[in-house]
Amino acid sequence: MKISIVKIGGNVIDDPQKLDEFLYLFARLEGKKILVHGGGVMASKFGERLGIQPNMVDGRRITDAETLDVVTMVYGGLINKKIVAKLQALEQNALGFTGADGNLIRSAKRPVKDIDYGFVGDVKEVDTELLDTLLEKDIIPVVSAITHDKKGNLLNTNADTIASEIATSMAVKNTVRLYFCFNKAGVLIDENNDDSVVPKINEDIYDELKKDKVIHSGMIPKLDNAFSALDKGVSNVWLGKAENLVLAAKGKKSGTNIEKHRYDLY
Repeated sequence: MKISIVKIGGNVIDDPQKLDEFLYLFARLEGKKILVHGGGVMASKFGERLGIQPNMVDGRRITDAETLDVVTMVYGGLINKKIVAKLQALEQNALGFTGADGNLIRSAKRPVKDIDYGFVGDVKEVDTELLDTLLEKDIIPVVSAITHDKKGNLLNTNADTIASEIATSMAVKNTVRLYFCFNKAGVLIDENNDDSVVPKINEDIYDELKKDKVIHSGMIPKLDNAFSALDKGVSNVWLGKAENLVLAAKGKKSGTNIEKHRYDLY
C-alpha cells in the first residue's frame, strides 16, 4: 500500500484561511493518507490568556501540568475536531485521534537529563494494524500531538516526531512518503528569503548548516526526525510550504527533499 503521511504545523493551523486552503489541497492528494498536526501557536495563545507563558528550549516545549491541560484541550479537542469537520465538508471521511484513542501511540515520559521537559513523551509504539484497518476502509486518521503511557497519563509529544514515528512504523510493510508542511518554502539559507531554499539536503550538508547557525531552533527537531525516518525505511521526506503539497506529491520542483546521498547545495 502506498501511503502519504502529512504533518501540518501551528502557523498554518492558526490562520483559518491558510488551514482551509491546505485542507483543500490535502483532499486532492491521491491515495491513502494520514494527517498529523500540532498547534503550538494556538496553544501558546490560549495558555497566555490563562496566565500560562510558553517555555521553549531548542524549539521544544517544556510541559508542566498546567501546560499539559492546555495542549490537550487545544490539540486533542479544538484543533483536531475542527480539522475533522472541515475534511468531512470536503467529502473526506476522517477520524480524529490522540495517541490514547485506540491505543494508537504509546509513549514514555522523557527522562530528565540536562533539561526537564516535564510531561513530554517519547514514542515507543505505534499501532499500525489500527491504521491499516482505517486506511483500507478509506478513513483518514487525523492524529494530534498527544500520546499516552498506558498508565493513565497523557503526554505532550512533538508532532514532527509523531509523523516520523508513524511513517517509519508503516514503512515496514508499505511504501511511505512523509511531508512536513509549514510556513517556509523549505530549508532556507536566509530564513527571511524564500528564494534561498535548499532543494536537496543530506546529513553532511545539515551538519554544515547547523554549525554555521543557518539551521536552528524548531527546524532542528524537524530535520532530525526527517533523517531518522529515512534511516528506518521511509522512501522520501519533503519539507515546504503547505500550498506546495500537491506539487511535491507529483514530483514537481518545490521545497526541500531530504536525501541520504551527497548533493551539492544547488
